[in-house]
Amino acid sequence: MDFGKIIERIKAILTTPRTEWPIAAAEPASVGGLYAGYIAIVAALPSIAGFIKGSLIGYGGFGITIRTPFTLGITAMVLGYVLSLVMTYVVALIVNAFAPSFGGQKDQTQALKTIAYAWTAYWIASIGSIVPWLGWLIGIAGGVYSIYLLYLGLSHTMKCPPDKAAGYTAVTVVVAIVLGWIIGLVVAGVIGTAALTGGAMSGMNISGSNGDNSSVSIDSNSALGKLAAMGQQAEQASKQLDAAQKSGDSAAQSAAMGKMMGAVSGTNGSVEALAPDQIKTFLPDSLGSLKRTSISAQRNSAMGMQVSDASAEYSNDSNQHITLDVTDTGGAKGFVAMAAAMAPEEDKETDHGYDKTHTVDGNLVHEAWDTQSKSGEYSVVLGQRFTVKATGNADSIDQLKQAVASVDLSKLESMKDAGVKSN
Repeated sequence: MDFGKIIERIKAILTTPRTEWPIAAAEPASVGGLYAGYIAIVAALPSIAGFIKGSLIGYGGFGITIRTPFTLGITAMVLGYVLSLVMTYVVALIVNAFAPSFGGQKDQTQALKTIAYAWTAYWIASIGSIVPWLGWLIGIAGGVYSIYLLYLGLSHTMKCPPDKAAGYTAVTVVVAIVLGWIIGLVVAGVIGTAALTGGAMSGMNISGSNGDNSSVSIDSNSALGKLAAMGQQAEQASKQLDAAQKSGDSAAQSAAMGKMMGAVSGTNGSVEALAPDQIKTFLPDSLGSLKRTSISAQRNSAMGMQVSDASAEYSNDSNQHITLDVTDTGGAKGFVAMAAAMAPEEDKETDHGYDKTHTVDGNLVHEAWDTQSKSGEYSVVLGQRFTVKATGNADSIDQLKQAVASVDLSKLESMKDAGVKSN
C-alpha cells in the first residue's frame, strides 16, 4: 500500500478536480485495487473520528460530559466502518445501473472510482467531528464539496453528457442519503443512541449548464459555481505544497499544508487560531451570582489547520451550573462560513421545551431549553469564525443568553481576520 500515492490523490482531487478527474478516469484499476489502495484507508476516517469524539473526548452539554463505553465505541467504529465500505459499493452499483438513463456508459470499476474519489471530501471533513458543536457544520461543508466533485467526475468516469450530469448527481445523492440514514440506524441501534441521518447532504440544489466532455460550465453565482471557484483557488496552494514536499523542509510542508487546507476550506490562506492565553481572556470571572470554579484553554493543529478553545465552569450555592465555551475555528473557518450559510433555520417545540436555530444580525444562533430539567443551551457563531456557547441548568434561557453576552462579543467578532495569512 503506497500511502504517498493516497495522499497525492487526496490532495489532487480536493484542490484540482477539473484536471484530476480525467487522469483518474483513465487509470487502469480494479474493484479490489480501489478498495485495498484507497477506499479502505480514507473511508476509515469518519469511523475513527467518531470513536475519538464519542468514547475518548465525549459529548458535552448542560455541564455534563457523556462518553460511549469503550467496548461499545469500538464495536460501533468497526461496524460503521464495515457498513461504509458496503455502502460505497452499493452506491457505485446504483451509479452504474443508472448510467444509460443519463447517456453514460456502464462500467462498475469506473462507478466505484466515481464514488470513492467524490466522497473523499466528506471523508476528510468528517475529521472535524471532534470540534465541539461545529463538527456537523464541517461535515455539511465536506458533503457539499463531495456533491461538487461528483458533478464534475461523472462526465469523465461514466461518460455522461455534461448537460445530464446535474440529474445524475441528484439521483446519486438521494440514494446516498437513504443508505446513510439506514446505516446510521444500524450503528445507533448497536450503541443505543439516537439514530443518525444523512442530513449533511440533504436540501442541496444542484444545477449546471451545458458544456463538452472535457469541460463543465457552471453558473458562477450558483452554489456549485462558488465551490468551483474555491477549487480553483486551491490550485496555487497545491503547487506550493508540491514544492515544500520536494524540499524536505518539515516546517515548509506544514505551512504549505495549512495554506492548501485554507484554500480548500474557502479561506484562501492559512489561519493561525488565537493563542490559549489570548482566547482565555474572553471568559469572565463570574456570571452574576455564579463564580468561576475552573478555566482551561488549548490550541490544537491537524491537517495544517489550527483550532483553539477556552472553557470555564461556573456554579453557586443553589446548585446552578453553567459551562461557557469560546472556540476559534481558525483554519476551519472557511468550512464554518460555508456550512453556516447553508444551515437550515428550525423551530421545534414540545410540551416541555423547544429547540431553535435561527439568524440574528447575520450570525447563526442555536438555543434549546427544557422546562422540566431547567437546563439548556445558547450558542452563537460570530464573524463566521468564532463560537460562544453557554450550557447548563439555570433559572431560564435568558440566564444562558446573559452568560454568552458576558463575553465581549463585539471585540471577539472584530478579530475575525486575526492570524489570516493570504496565499
